[in-house]
Amino acid sequence: MLLPSLFISHGSPMLALQPGASGTAITRLAQQLAKPRAIVLVSAHWESRELRVGSAGKPDTWHDFHGFPPELYQLHYPAPGDPLLAGEIVQLLAQAGLPAQLDAERPLDHGAWVPLRLMYPQADIPVVQVSLPSQQGPGLQRQIGQALASLRTQGVLLIGSGSITHNLGELDWQARPESIEPWAQAFRDWVVDKLSQQDHAALQDYRRQAPHALRNHPSDEHLLPLFFAEAAGGQFKVEHSGFTLGALGMDIYSFT
Repeated sequence: MLLPSLFISHGSPMLALQPGASGTAITRLAQQLAKPRAIVLVSAHWESRELRVGSAGKPDTWHDFHGFPPELYQLHYPAPGDPLLAGEIVQLLAQAGLPAQLDAERPLDHGAWVPLRLMYPQADIPVVQVSLPSQQGPGLQRQIGQALASLRTQGVLLIGSGSITHNLGELDWQARPESIEPWAQAFRDWVVDKLSQQDHAALQDYRRQAPHALRNHPSDEHLLPLFFAEAAGGQFKVEHSGFTLGALGMDIYSFT
């Protein structure tokens, strides 16, 4: 069984309570896929200095956010971990010249559990998170994706969870659903064009070449999981496209 790799724009934690169009698309996509035996996920919310792999047998649900409705903090995602798979991932990374350490304490952050609750609500698929050494840029994420790509042939679903645009300071909380900031749309369209062309050099240099790159990503941790997913997969496809709050891109991509 060969599964794709996915890039998911996970949006606000409120996606768990208000799925909207992108949440519906995430659920539909999961229903179209063969059920994976495990999920390996890179989240924008596990930034680290060194590369780490979550190895907890029963990772906790981490509500790593503040100021949201009380019912959001009542949600949990009790998916098991997979310590054996975590060890295999460390070996694959080592073979690629990418040393990594196991981390048996790390819980699932909302970049992981929020989209996974919509994809696999039964929480019966083991989840292993790989950290994001964000200061090392897109190149490292492409290396990690390539190193773990073989897991796709073993029934493992690889997911990069971030956001195609992510400037929280310029969101419009009163924006209508059809309202999209031109600078956000231009950046999203540039990324899709380069992915379609498999222009890896331009994508890795996006902070200089893409229109309004720094405005869309004042820091780039939310785009970096895209490079993991792209390098781990094959042919690019837009599974869902949209914006919320005027400038927060909610795109979902598959790499088959």
